[in-house]
Amino acid sequence: MSISNLHKRLLDNLSTGVIVFDQELRLTYINLAAESLMAISGRQIQKFWIGDIFFDAEQDVAEIRSAQNSHHSFTKRRAELHLSQGRTIVVDYTITPLTDLEDVHILMELQALNYAERISKEEALISTHETTRELVRGLAHEIKNPLGGIRGAAQLLARELPDSELTDYTNVIIEEADRLHKLVDRLVGSKKLPELKSINIHEVVERVRNLIEAEVLDKDITIERNYDPSIPNVFADSEQLIQALLNIVRNAMQALESPNVRHCAGNIQLTTRVLRNVTIGPIFHRLAARVEIVDDGPGIPEEFIGSIFYPMISGRAEGTGLGLSIAHSIINQHKGMIECSSKPGHTRFAIYIPIDDTERSK
Repeated sequence: MSISNLHKRLLDNLSTGVIVFDQELRLTYINLAAESLMAISGRQIQKFWIGDIFFDAEQDVAEIRSAQNSHHSFTKRRAELHLSQGRTIVVDYTITPLTDLEDVHILMELQALNYAERISKEEALISTHETTRELVRGLAHEIKNPLGGIRGAAQLLARELPDSELTDYTNVIIEEADRLHKLVDRLVGSKKLPELKSINIHEVVERVRNLIEAEVLDKDITIERNYDPSIPNVFADSEQLIQALLNIVRNAMQALESPNVRHCAGNIQLTTRVLRNVTIGPIFHRLAARVEIVDDGPGIPEEFIGSIFYPMISGRAEGTGLGLSIAHSIINQHKGMIECSSKPGHTRFAIYIPIDDTERSK
């Protein structure tokens, strides 16, 4: 491998966006992270002037010109850059004049703030979720012991009762003790680690779609699909992924049945995409699969949106608050992450699963 190819490969593996402009501020190089951030193709904008890439950026261009002339670097925080098709990204960017070249070039490094904030939020959620689970495990142990004693005492009492009709009362005690025992087990969750193997993510999504479609046959709910057939296989436990997706899609279905829904028919969209250069937690991945579940229901109340993945948190009176908690735990065990955004008429859950590079090369 030549030095130039090595340098290009190193730059393309960075999670930071890198753009190089010549002395006339025309683009000469853009790495994969910058292409992904700006949702553009480097080939299409090669030799484009900076003002034709970033619109309404006269002040930014003037500051870059000044840095170019003075040979001084600078960093701009929380800059809004307007792109084609009306898109806007919020970034920190650093401008560095490359003065040791024959012609002065400009190096621009981009770091998306919304992306960095999302990663920080996910890391905090994982840490808090794990702490919560440890507390729940300890509480579950303290609950199970007296439950076992209550159940055993009820069984002994049933044998000593002179009137068989009185056993109805002891049966209630036993049944309720068993119900609480099962609830505690669900709170703790499965300790079984995922059995990873190469699977097609669409087989998982289609299995979930078929199950939900059977449940909405007599309801005014439609399920739409928008799949990316180019997604390589992922290493995952298909049964666990089915459980995680089913919990989320079933939540969407239940939201569409809410009395707060103001339209007759509801819609659930299932979308898959392959993404490049994705950071999940502290780990950078060249490729990741994204599965989105979007519904047009009433949305998640604002007071719940920050805690929906914690156990026993539910916006429905009849809900247990375990479905999303279990889904988050499963995706976390797969080294993935879940995002959620919601407003009335549009609730979006996005699941990211890393794609192993060795599988991609097969």
